[in-house]
Amino acid sequence: MSPQVILVTGASSGFGALTARALADAGHTVYASMRETAGRNAPQVAAAADYADSHGVDLRTVELDVGSDASVRAGIAEIVAANGRLDVIVHNAGHMSFGPAEAFTPEQYSQLFDVNVLSTQRVNRAALPILRNQGKGLVVWVSSSSTRGGTPPFLAPYFAAKAAMDSLAVSYASELTRWGIETSIIVPGAFTKGTNHFAHAGKPADAAVAAAYMDGPYAGVADAALGGLAALEPADADAGEVARAIARVVDTPFGRRPFRVHIDPSRDGAEIVNGVADRVRAEMFRRIGLEDLLSPVVR
Repeated sequence: MSPQVILVTGASSGFGALTARALADAGHTVYASMRETAGRNAPQVAAAADYADSHGVDLRTVELDVGSDASVRAGIAEIVAANGRLDVIVHNAGHMSFGPAEAFTPEQYSQLFDVNVLSTQRVNRAALPILRNQGKGLVVWVSSSSTRGGTPPFLAPYFAAKAAMDSLAVSYASELTRWGIETSIIVPGAFTKGTNHFAHAGKPADAAVAAAYMDGPYAGVADAALGGLAALEPADADAGEVARAIARVVDTPFGRRPFRVHIDPSRDGAEIVNGVADRVRAEMFRRIGLEDLLSPVVR
C-alpha cells in the first residue's frame, strides 16, 4: 500500500489519537484533527508533534471543529492544499453521555446527535467531492457494538446516536461504490480502560428527574451497569487494538477491505446481529438488481 493522506476526526485523545499514531506508524501522512488547537488542545498538538519527531513519522494536526461547517471546510481545504489530495476519511469524533434517558433534555439529545451524527455529514459534504473527483478513496466509520449488541441501561442518548451514525454509514456505502470509494465500519466494544470515553461522559441536565431514578427503584443500577461492563472486559483488553484494526483496513488492497470489523473483547453479541443484518442487506440488493453496489469499482 502506497502512503495515503488521511484525516482522522476527533483525534485529540482516545481512539482518535491512537488511530492517528497507528496510521502514521504505518507510513501514511496523517492529519489528527481537533478544535481549539491554539487553546485547550494546544498540549495535544504539541504531543502529536513530539510523537512525529521521536518516531520519524508524518503525523500532523489540523484545526477542525466537526460542529462547524466553516471549520470543516477550512480544515479539509488546508489538507488538500498541502498534499494535492485526500485519500481516507476516518469518522471518529464522538461523545458519550450517561444517565437516565428521561433526564436528558431534547437540547442535549440534539447536541449529542450533532457531534456523533451530523458531524459526519459535514465532513462528507466537504471531503467526498474530492474523493469522487479522484475516483478512489476510503471512508472509515467508528461505530459501536451498542448499535446491535447488548445495551445496558443509562446510555440511551449515546446508543441512539451511534445507531443513527451506523445506519448512515450503511446507506452511504452503496452510494459511493460506483465512485470507486470503499466503506469500512469499525465496531469497538465497551472499552472502559485506555480512553477517556466513560470518564468524560456527559450528564443529564434535569437533575431532579435523574435523582428520582438514582434514589428510587433504580438506585444502584448506574454502578451495576458500569461495574458490569468493566467486569466483562478482559484484563488484557487494549484500546490500541481498535487503532491497529483501522490501520490494517487502510493497508488492505483496494476492493478487499472488510465492510465491518469488530473489536469487542467482551463479546456482547453485536458481531452476530450485524452479520445477519449485513447479509440481509446484501440479499436485498441482489433481489432488486443492484448487487454491483456492494463492491467498489475502479474508475
